[in-house]
Amino acid sequence: MRLSKLYTNRSDLFEPVFFKAGLNVIYGEIRLPENKSRDTHNLGKSTLGRVIDFTLLSKRDPRFFLFKHEDVFSPFVFFVEVKLNDNSYLTIRRGVSQASKISFKKHNEKHQDYVSLADDHWDHLDVPFARAKELLDSLLDLSAIKPWTYRNGLGYLIRSQDDYNDVFKLRKFGSRDAYWKPYLSHILGFDADLLVRHYQKEEELSKKEDAESTVRKELGGSVEDVSKIEGILLIKQQDAEKKQKLLDSFDFRQQDKEKTKYLVDELDEKIAELNRRRYSLNQNRKKILKSLEEDKIIFNTEDAQKIFQEAGILFSGQVKKDFDQLVAFNKSITEERFGYLVSEKSEIESEISKISSELNSLGKKRSDTLSFLSDTEVFNKYKRLSNDLVSLRADIEALERQKRHIHRLQELRAEIRGLSEECSHLQSEIENNVEQQNSEKTSLFSQIRLHFSEIVDDVINRKALLSVSPNSEGHLQFKAEILDESGNSTSADMGHTYRKLLCIAFDLSVLRAHLGEKFPHFAFHDGVFESLDNRKKENLLAVIRQYADMGIQSIITLIDSDLPHREEEESSVFDESEIVLQLHDEGEKGRLFKMKAW
Repeated sequence: MRLSKLYTNRSDLFEPVFFKAGLNVIYGEIRLPENKSRDTHNLGKSTLGRVIDFTLLSKRDPRFFLFKHEDVFSPFVFFVEVKLNDNSYLTIRRGVSQASKISFKKHNEKHQDYVSLADDHWDHLDVPFARAKELLDSLLDLSAIKPWTYRNGLGYLIRSQDDYNDVFKLRKFGSRDAYWKPYLSHILGFDADLLVRHYQKEEELSKKEDAESTVRKELGGSVEDVSKIEGILLIKQQDAEKKQKLLDSFDFRQQDKEKTKYLVDELDEKIAELNRRRYSLNQNRKKILKSLEEDKIIFNTEDAQKIFQEAGILFSGQVKKDFDQLVAFNKSITEERFGYLVSEKSEIESEISKISSELNSLGKKRSDTLSFLSDTEVFNKYKRLSNDLVSLRADIEALERQKRHIHRLQELRAEIRGLSEECSHLQSEIENNVEQQNSEKTSLFSQIRLHFSEIVDDVINRKALLSVSPNSEGHLQFKAEILDESGNSTSADMGHTYRKLLCIAFDLSVLRAHLGEKFPHFAFHDGVFESLDNRKKENLLAVIRQYADMGIQSIITLIDSDLPHREEEESSVFDESEIVLQLHDEGEKGRLFKMKAW
């Protein structure tokens, strides 16, 4: 698959671009002095790649310039002519206003103009977008990338400036590795099916773990033993069957017997015991109250001295002092005892209160039981028993539901264990496959990494390493590094200039490794020489030409200031035949779209 021609129904505003089999240069010339220091020039050399992507059925994006300025571009209909593996050609028609309607025409001669082709001459007319992508994938017949479609790898074939930030992960891939790592591993020669299955099992495992968490929440945080639930359920079901039989037979003798036994054996005995306890506590309380009254000290030494003086009896200071000390001693003992008595009184009153409350509750139960036994109306007994049965059945339903949740929880945990084991097994297989492809000198990956290192070495005289290894979760990690003279990795690849070089080297090395297969054989690289020094530009151009001679169609864009500078002024960097589109900044005629900037 190579590009042959790109044109529109408005040739006055967008001139046709004829692509060659080898090197194709999109050359922008900055002629106005005031524009030479600017970073961007809006000539359209970068836009060309986006237009090619549009004709190859990129999805509709409102931020894409054709749709963002649809009022300007709605009249445009684009045509791209592609050379197929069997040396025939395919023309794809896609308009801006009806971007979801695609038409196809196969032909044997190149550089056709089908702008005015009648509808009945198209092989497939106005095919809906989703079906059109499937049809185009079939017509391109890129069997070397199956089971993926041609769109999966198109980002590596049409590199915009935004796609030089990472050699492997393109901007459009987003955050999910499962969208791009299997495809990338496939074209590098690894067993991508293992990765696909591993990601699928991980997704299943994640869903099961979420379901298990939901079931645990539904159980209220307490997961009972299923055996215990089954036992309680069995007892309640038996009780419900007995009550149902009583209701069915309308015979309440057994129920009366049970109520009488409950009344005599439990309620009356409990009430009597509580009454005995309350009586005992009340007696203790009375004793404490009496002790609190008796412990008051009523002797006062001041009053005693006054009485003695009135009687004419000597009551010396020493005697008064001794009495005062005695009173103080008794008072300290009395206060300590008083504290114990008050504390005990409080505990007794609290227990009396609890007993009284419990006696009230038991009294109500006793009253209800006696009411049942004394009720001569069968209907009332039937109603009460029915209420008991309804309550039992509600309990049974709740237990059944809990049992189902526990069974489901057990099933989920078993499935989680099984999926975890499958993930571990797949991880082992992935590790073995990666080790095998890394160690085999004749493997596809070994070929690609050699081509990759050769390209970087030819351009900057440094070796480069392409490596693939699984992490602790079994996910492949891809690295592209520049090595120093000792073979150690350096930080040189962290700069934008060298990172771009690594991207170009990777794309070309992959294309070279797949040259003999039904695989895309073109690459579009925007701003290919930017930031490189003069000698490295010459080296990179030599590599691109070398790969073009092998059969790889290279489409590169640059402006005149990025050209390698040669001492001989008459020596041109490119042959005229290599420049397929020349742009400049002297008015609208020099732009890709010959109109005012939008």
